[in-house]
Amino acid sequence: MNEADVLEVLRSGIWTALLIATPALLVALVVGVTVSLVQALTQIQEMTLTFIPKIVVILVTTVLSLPFMYGALASYSERLADMIVAVD
Repeated sequence: MNEADVLEVLRSGIWTALLIATPALLVALVVGVTVSLVQALTQIQEMTLTFIPKIVVILVTTVLSLPFMYGALASYSERLADMIVAVD
């Protein structure tokens, strides 16, 4: 295994991690901006108001996107296993 193979494994691992984290992060961003906008419009500055909706929506999004996450991680693992087997 040379440097190019190692860099490819790292690049692929980072890309897979970003792909897996994207759904939850995007939903958290949208909910956070929405709650902040509502807080600014109503002048309600309650700290727990920001955390509870985010936690619930991120949990639901994670559960709903688990098949996608599993598929991406399984595909990465298979590619990694194939590279390990291919090393002579």
